[in-house]
Amino acid sequence: MITLTDNAVEELKALLVQKGASEEAGLRLGVQRGGCAGLQYTMQIAEKTEGDEVIEQGEVRVFLAADSLEHLSGCHIDYSNDLSDAGFKIVNPNAARSCGCGTSFEAREEGAEPAYDPALDGSNCS
Repeated sequence: MITLTDNAVEELKALLVQKGASEEAGLRLGVQRGGCAGLQYTMQIAEKTEGDEVIEQGEVRVFLAADSLEHLSGCHIDYSNDLSDAGFKIVNPNAARSCGCGTSFEAREEGAEPAYDPALDGSNCS
């Protein structure tokens, strides 16, 4: 299960209207290989795909890609209005650490402590 802050719900509602999305559309969230830390989030406005888990909160839907559920379980989604870094932010309890840019992460391995990696300080993010 994931949760959204009230701010994230309101911003997602506005985004769906702005994009002219259908009544069935929502935010589709997934994880794929890539980014500075090994895994990166994917987000798009889309309709449910077969196998997606559906989360409904505050009149919006989030579709979790079936192949990403192990990495997304327990996530918390917020929306930041920061001038230099506005957008949806994911707080992921399954991440051992995140890159400085916040768009990629290293998966947590049970019983292992991640070592410091200066490549994840955000200076190498693209």
